Amino acid sequence: MSDLKKPGMDNQPPGKYKKVGPRGGEVSKPRIIEIDRGDRLPPTQEKGRKWEKQ
Repeated sequence: MSDLKKPGMDNQPPGKYKKVGPRGGEVSKPRIIEIDRGDRLPPTQEKGRKWEKQ
């Protein structure tokens, strides 16, 4: 399992991130985002979801 990031974390490495379940499991219709250097990870729509770097 890769390193999971909580929504709202600052200064994450730039790149693509995918929304996953609380322990890194797959979710239906996952949201995929791309952030630049110094950006903050956006909130997730459901409590407990996290972001995983692609």
